[in-house]
Amino acid sequence: MATTLTVGASSLRPLGDRVLIKIVAQEEKTAGGLFLPDSAKEKPQIGEIVAVGPGRKNDKTSTIQPLDVKIGDKVLYSKYSGTEIKIEGAEYLLVNEKDILAIAE
Repeated sequence: MATTLTVGASSLRPLGDRVLIKIVAQEEKTAGGLFLPDSAKEKPQIGEIVAVGPGRKNDKTSTIQPLDVKIGDKVLYSKYSGTEIKIEGAEYLLVNEKDILAIAE
């Protein structure tokens, strides 16, 4: 089941086994109360799925294999994967399903 993210006048619908993830902002303050500058922050690896493609096409049978993730899932993804997209000030990441490492439950 493919879904579309509507953004202003345009909309995004991932193709194939791609997934659009909204990046969860990282804490700007440490447990000890120190504020971290942008240069000291690590790239976040957790996000929430906001749109999914229809799934991967099986070349042998020409059927669509549905994705294991769905909208609303919080996921852990590979550190340097996907394409970063900024839409109306929010950061998103477009990745293949294989770049998702785990679903946070």
